[in-house]
Amino acid sequence: MSSAGTSARSTAPSAAVAPPRPVALLLPGQGSQHPSMARGLYGHEPVFTAVMDEFFMLMEHEGKELREDWLSEEPRVALDDASRAQPLVFAIGYAVGRTLLDRGIVPCAVLGHSVGELAAAALAGVFGLADAARIMSARSSAMATTAPGGMLAVAAGPEELAPLLPAGPDGRPGAVAVGAVNAPAQTVLSGLEADLSAVEQVLREAGVMWRRVPALQAFHCPAVAGAADAFEVALRETPLQRPSIRLWSTRTGLPVRGPEATDPAFWAQQLAAPVLFWPALDHLLRHGDFTLVETGPSQGLSMLARRHPQVRARRSDVVPLLPPRAGAELEFFGAAVSRLGA
Repeated sequence: MSSAGTSARSTAPSAAVAPPRPVALLLPGQGSQHPSMARGLYGHEPVFTAVMDEFFMLMEHEGKELREDWLSEEPRVALDDASRAQPLVFAIGYAVGRTLLDRGIVPCAVLGHSVGELAAAALAGVFGLADAARIMSARSSAMATTAPGGMLAVAAGPEELAPLLPAGPDGRPGAVAVGAVNAPAQTVLSGLEADLSAVEQVLREAGVMWRRVPALQAFHCPAVAGAADAFEVALRETPLQRPSIRLWSTRTGLPVRGPEATDPAFWAQQLAAPVLFWPALDHLLRHGDFTLVETGPSQGLSMLARRHPQVRARRSDVVPLLPPRAGAELEFFGAAVSRLGA
């Protein structure tokens, strides 16, 4: 979902070392997954490998199947299915983040997109990895009860799209709603399959460009409100702490406040609320200049962040830690970490 609707050339990080800026981590979500993602680090980066193995162990039988599908050339369950994409994207983002911490790269802020926000929260100490494994299992189980759906990456802003979308009762979002605001003209729509197909035709007739996000379920829309309620039940059994690293929320677009961090409903309802990635990124960059380090697969958030005026003016820079697709991941990661001075 974070890779909405654009293509851009991605290159390995330069070996030149820029003047140090504080580091902020960007953790991607659904839509960033691809076959063999981050597999090149497994078995070679000790911390990454240990964290991934611990996560799979904590997920028990589900973790065994998850690991097999991640490492397989022909997974039994498609990686675009939420039961695979969500826990794997979470685990990879968290494991790469832990690797940075082990190397002495301590971020001053973390910001996650969709399920990446849960990985950001775990890195910030809101909950531990054992609780995270249980949370991810519960999230997958809750989403498994929803009807088939999907998401569209649309080259338009929410205001432009509003008249084209079906309205709900009392002015509330309808069957297809804004699921993410990724950039000023980069919006993700989310809904159940039949409703989404109807909106595709409306967009086609209006001349609005769109493409499908790699997702087999709807996220961040009213259609999954029931799943969010079920997810909250599991979260109420989880001890939640205030973050030890400043945590930006893509639910509110603002830093997470202490009472929010310890409120199960805040994290559960994120599942059905739109992802305000661009407002959160904009708020972060208005507070200073940063090296934005994408801690996950596909470079989708890096491409979005490079559009920001602060980055275009070179006040902040962007460092993805993994290549946009599988291949030479270990070398790419090593060059990126060297650029960060570790």
